[in-house]
Amino acid sequence: MAGLLGSGIAVQLNRELPVATVSTSIAATLRIPGAAPSLPWPERGSAELMVEGLGRIGGSGGGTAKPIGSVAKVMTAYVILKEHPLSGAEEGPTLTVTAADMADYQSRIPSGQSLVPVLAGERLTERDALEALMLPSANNIAHQLAVWDAGSVTAFVAKMNAAADELGLTRTRYTDPSGFLPSTVSTARDQVALARAALGMPVFAAIVELREATIPVAGRIRNYNDLLGVDGVFGIKTGSTDEAGGNLVFAARLKVGARTLIVVGAVFNQPGANTPEQLIAVNKVVRRLLAGVRRSVKEYVLLAAAPVGWVRTAWGAAAAVSPAAPLKAVGWPGLAVAVRVVTVAPGAEVASGQVVGSVEASGRRVPLHTDTATAGPSLWWRLTRSP
Repeated sequence: MAGLLGSGIAVQLNRELPVATVSTSIAATLRIPGAAPSLPWPERGSAELMVEGLGRIGGSGGGTAKPIGSVAKVMTAYVILKEHPLSGAEEGPTLTVTAADMADYQSRIPSGQSLVPVLAGERLTERDALEALMLPSANNIAHQLAVWDAGSVTAFVAKMNAAADELGLTRTRYTDPSGFLPSTVSTARDQVALARAALGMPVFAAIVELREATIPVAGRIRNYNDLLGVDGVFGIKTGSTDEAGGNLVFAARLKVGARTLIVVGAVFNQPGANTPEQLIAVNKVVRRLLAGVRRSVKEYVLLAAAPVGWVRTAWGAAAAVSPAAPLKAVGWPGLAVAVRVVTVAPGAEVASGQVVGSVEASGRRVPLHTDTATAGPSLWWRLTRSP
């Protein structure tokens, strides 16, 4: 009997201990602490701001569609590049200026439209035409590209509206490829969505960043976007008419620590008696907004290096679990950030400072470790533990 008892005690004392468990209270989404930023939105018109990889920082002016002027040419370029893709330094197919193109050009001169001179028989590559479209905002080239691609302006405008539908631009309606007609309308939010899609085309992104280019007949052409190179701006498109006021869809690089973020925004329908005044007004608003973004978008502590969970042993011992360092995220106060927690089996007994998992957000990962060691099991627990 004593032998059996001694054998049972030996078995109990030598049994493998169960693995401890790890639990945390870290939510799947955390908000950066603090009040949401108050940005200097325009008093008139509308605006929209998006930071790639982070989300929408805000907007103003509601969702009523209004004329957008030559900002419409972003969609013209987008459709052309979808139908006739270019890569690298490719020039693409050739467009020949026809007598009809010449007549169209001449008919637009009296109304003071943005144009580039052309001659019948002139040959432009697709890239030449896109540069003329996006830099000096040539309405005649928008017309020529539309006819070249679809056979008629009507057919091309149908493609523009189909693309708008595909992109979910529910408050956008195109009636011409240049934006000269006030019946071509959209919203800042819709045009930011389009701009983000267009920037995904490397050739489009390269063209809108050009300060100038050289094309046949017209020679050197200059980009109307005077904010290029200012406050990180590298595009995208101006637009101004009497009905639309001053408009700018823009993209800017924003350096935050080791990261370079892309801000995509739009400011629409700013006042002014003429195009220069309208564009000066819109540029002032854009610069104020970008300054506000720079003040607001920083690196913040998302999760402090304080207890967020526990390691618990089968015998009831416990040790707090904390991030090894504060988990930081790039964003702005109030931004919701997705968080991923991974835990690893810690073994039966856990040492102080032992890594038991990790927490990750915004591309940053911090180990989770124990703050103390767990106490070992008592002799009584070892002897009385259930099978």
